[in-house]
Amino acid sequence: MSPSKGEATTIEVDGHEVRISSPSKVVFPEAGITKLDLVQYYLAVADGALRGAGGRPMVLKRFVKGIGAEAFFQKRVPENHPDFVDTATLHYARGTSAEEAVIRNRAALAWVVNLGCLDLNPHPVRAEDLEHPDELRVDLDPMPGVEWAQIVDVAMVAREVLEDHGLVGWPKTSGSRGLHINVRIEPRWDYREVRLAAETLAREVANRAPGMASAQWWKEERGESVFVDFNQNAKDRTVASAYSVRPLPDARVSTPLDWGEVRGSHPERFTVATVLQRFAERGDAASGIDDAAGSLDGLLRLAEELGPAEKPPPAKDGSGRRSSTMPLIEVARTKTKPEAMEALERWKAKHPDVVERLHPADVLVDGMRGSSSLWYRIRVNLQHVPEAERPEQGALEEDYDPWAGKTWDR
Repeated sequence: MSPSKGEATTIEVDGHEVRISSPSKVVFPEAGITKLDLVQYYLAVADGALRGAGGRPMVLKRFVKGIGAEAFFQKRVPENHPDFVDTATLHYARGTSAEEAVIRNRAALAWVVNLGCLDLNPHPVRAEDLEHPDELRVDLDPMPGVEWAQIVDVAMVAREVLEDHGLVGWPKTSGSRGLHINVRIEPRWDYREVRLAAETLAREVANRAPGMASAQWWKEERGESVFVDFNQNAKDRTVASAYSVRPLPDARVSTPLDWGEVRGSHPERFTVATVLQRFAERGDAASGIDDAAGSLDGLLRLAEELGPAEKPPPAKDGSGRRSSTMPLIEVARTKTKPEAMEALERWKAKHPDVVERLHPADVLVDGMRGSSSLWYRIRVNLQHVPEAERPEQGALEEDYDPWAGKTWDR
C-alpha cells in the first residue's frame, strides 16, 4: 500500500533525530524492501559503510523516482542539511566548485539514505586534504560475455602486481557484475600522479594477462576481456563504496571480501538480506584497510620503465579527434537504458544476418554522464561481419538530445 504524501517518521540515531519521509515506500519491490528497511540496513552495517565513505566528500546519487528510473547526481549539499552533516568545498578541473556532503556518523548516514541515495559515492580524498587522494581504486569491469572465473583470474593478477609494488589490495564485489579492489595509499600524491599509477597498474595487469585483461580505454578495442578501469582515479570521479546497495531488483550490495573467498563469491550472493546476516556474524572484511596505507613509488617507477601509453590514431578529417580502428555504427541515443535496449532490438530485427555474426562484446552500451544524470548510446562493432555485408550508418533508431533545452552560462 502506498504511503500518504505527508507520511513521515522520526528516528533517534546516537542522540540525533533524523526525519524519514515516506518510510513505508517500497524501494525494492522484488525484495520487499521499504525505505525504512534501507535506513535500518545502513545503520546495521554503519561501521563498514563509514569506513568506506566516512570523512569524504560525496556526490548524492538520488533515486527519487525509484530504481526503475534514472538517478540524478547532486553535488551540492542541500542548504537545509542538519548540523551533524559536515561539508567540504571541492574545486573541479573545469573551474567550477561545489560544497558537498561529508558524512562522519550514523545519523548522517541515515540522512543521506532518506534523500533517496541507495549507494554511497565518495571521492577518494579526505575532507581535510582535498588534493591528495588516500585511496587508489581498481575497477575490474567485464565486457559482455566474460564469466566470473575470468574476472577472478584478473583480480588475482592485479593483487600480484600490487604486492610486487608494495601495496595491499582489498577486494569487494562491485554490486553489479565486476569486482573492485581498494588500495589505501599515503596522501602524498596529487590526482594526476594517482591516475598515472592506476593506469600503470592496468597496463601491467594487461601485460601479465593478455587476452584476459585490457587497459584499452576505447571499449570497442577490448574484446571479451576485463577492463582495468584506471580512469576511476581521475579527479571528479566517484565509485560506489563498501556496503552500498545497488539499484538492481534483488537489492545487491557491494560487499568487501577476504581474498580466500573471492573465487566463490558471485555478486548475486550478496544482497541486503544476506549481507545483514554476514555482517552480524563476522563484521567487516575490510576492517584493517586503514592500517595498510602504502606508497605509490613502486608503480610510478614502473610508469617510467613502461613509458607513455600508446595513443589512438587521430581522425583523418584533421579535427584532431581520436579515430577508432574498428568498424563502428551508432544505433541509438536515448534518455534511459530500457529505451536504449528497445531501440537495439528494433535494429536487430532489421539486420538478422548481421546479428548472427556478432559476438557479445560487439554490442556496446555506453552510459554517458550528463550534467546531473546519465543518458545512453548504443553502438555496434562490425569487426566480425564481412566487409561486404556490413550495413551502412543509417538514421538512429532513437535520437535523444541530452543538451536540448539546456541554458549555458555563456
